[in-house]
Amino acid sequence: MARTPDRTRTEELEREFVVPLRASKHVPARHRRAGHALETVRRFMVRHMHGSPENIWIDPRLNTFIWQRGAQHIPSKIRVKAIRFEDGLIEVDLAEET
Repeated sequence: MARTPDRTRTEELEREFVVPLRASKHVPARHRRAGHALETVRRFMVRHMHGSPENIWIDPRLNTFIWQRGAQHIPSKIRVKAIRFEDGLIEVDLAEET
């Protein structure tokens, strides 16, 4: 049985996700929660956008949003927009609130 070929990965792909960060409140030490949350976002993008960790670029606005209330009081979840470009780079930014 012949399998139909998958879509080529050379095209640009844009998606919105809600990344759950609740586990980042319980797993690491209190002063490491924000850093752990950023790593959670990176792992989530690797899983859902089929990239590699070194090709993920997190926008400084997203970093500021996570660190806004300090290292210990991170948000439970965040809505992000991810774009995978033709060269494999994945850009992650805050989603526009409507």
